[in-house]
Amino acid sequence: MGSLTEAKLRALAGERSFERGLAYVDAVSGVEVDDGWIRASVRGTERYEVELRLGGRRKPTGVCDCPYGQEGNFCKHLVALGLTVIGQETDLSQQRASGRGRARGLDAWLTALSREDLVALVREEMAEDRQLRRRLELRAASARGDLAEVRSRIRELLDIGRFAQYGYVEYADARAYADQAGQAVIVIRSLTTSGRAADAMALAREAIGFLAAVVENVDDSDGWLGRIGGDLADAHHDACRAARPDPEELAHWLVTHALDDAADLTDIDPLDYEGLLDEQGTAALRRYAMEAWKANRTGWAEKHLMQRLAKSGRDIDTVIAVHAADLAPNGHTHLLIARELDTAGRTAEALEWAERGIRETADLATVDTGLVDHLADRYTRTHRLDDALTLRREHFTARRTLLTYQQLRAAARAAACWPTDRDRALTLLRADAERAGAHGASVLVDILLDDQDLDAAWQTAGEFGAYDGQWLTLADQSRPTDALPVYLRLAARLTRETGNRAYEQLVSLLLSIRDCHHRLGTPDDFAAYITDLRTTQKRKRNLMRLMDDHGLSGS
Repeated sequence: MGSLTEAKLRALAGERSFERGLAYVDAVSGVEVDDGWIRASVRGTERYEVELRLGGRRKPTGVCDCPYGQEGNFCKHLVALGLTVIGQETDLSQQRASGRGRARGLDAWLTALSREDLVALVREEMAEDRQLRRRLELRAASARGDLAEVRSRIRELLDIGRFAQYGYVEYADARAYADQAGQAVIVIRSLTTSGRAADAMALAREAIGFLAAVVENVDDSDGWLGRIGGDLADAHHDACRAARPDPEELAHWLVTHALDDAADLTDIDPLDYEGLLDEQGTAALRRYAMEAWKANRTGWAEKHLMQRLAKSGRDIDTVIAVHAADLAPNGHTHLLIARELDTAGRTAEALEWAERGIRETADLATVDTGLVDHLADRYTRTHRLDDALTLRREHFTARRTLLTYQQLRAAARAAACWPTDRDRALTLLRADAERAGAHGASVLVDILLDDQDLDAAWQTAGEFGAYDGQWLTLADQSRPTDALPVYLRLAARLTRETGNRAYEQLVSLLLSIRDCHHRLGTPDDFAAYITDLRTTQKRKRNLMRLMDDHGLSGS
């Protein structure tokens, strides 16, 4: 068991919770230490149950059922328990050894009890602990083979009634409900191990349905019900492996479940049951899936199941058929088909589908850019450079962005005709700027900067306007005589703002302004500017401190 120190507690809890935990040390009671955990009760506004887990080399963790602890925080109650343990004279290794000794003593005492005394003890504990009584009643019904009673008890365990207010289980009660619901898994597993796997299989399916029916009414932020759903799925698989159900019936249930809302809760994969289905069951699985898909060709669950089964059977034609039955208008599905065919080595068909996707997209401005990239790459790799260039031209014309311009430039250079294509592209972009002003010119400015055509970028920004970020980029790459007015204008805007982010941006600009004055040989002008700025901004203490840190103190 790892060591526990005040420094570790402070780091885990944070300063505020650590300081508040100091006041709760006297409220800790019932400390228990075992091999890897320490448990206790802490009296706050209520009595809270807390548990520290000491993970060897890993940092300690903890859980507490107070509201703050239930949000996943290391709360003041955990701090109080940690400080209590640290303050005890005996070290943790001794307490751990003591805990193991108590456990051995308890086990020896129970083993030595007569049957009558042990039954009396259990009855006494059941009278005090209602949850224990319910768990044992459930096990008794299971042992008697009373399936109706077990089914009724499982329904009770999965019922949210006692935890719900106005029909909904809030976050604070979700863990308690999950603990109760988890007992259903234990019972189902016990049926399998006791030779009643067929009953366990049937009850697992019913339990999955019960849980799926209530999950929307539980705040499962921590994923407890998802874990229980996974446990039920495992219990069902284990029961099927032991019971060996009829393959046709199992296949039908698997498909029905995969298309049901409960599938998200359990994440049951029909392919995991292939070893239990045999040839007949596998054929039935595919047949039922096909029937479901034909009944709803655009359903996501139906398509996903059909594609997975087809891929597992290397049935590429069925995969394509499922995709082709619901083609997206932007060419995305065509791209998926092309990729599947490429993977299968059917490159000619893949190319046909990719080209068809471009043709069938009504507006290339909305086309899946992945499809354009895929087809252009295919053209380039097969030395069809003119086709790649034509595609990039059409895409840029429909969707004029910096990225499509860069892609056009690469294709045109590969085809040795970039100057002509560049002139054509810039003509289109200038027309956009004349029509839409600064908004339309923004792409043109970015493109001219990307082309490192600084003079043209300055001219465009001056004529049509530009965004602050573009002006800053222009200034950073220009002569100080051109850059200084830009820096001063941007700084003036920031002086009207507050907040550390604005102050950091302003100081960055002030450093650039200082550099310009230095290069222009006008340091006195900068000193006067800074003095005036500090006078007008003196109430912004964080700004003044930041300016001091960077030597911007004025005259």
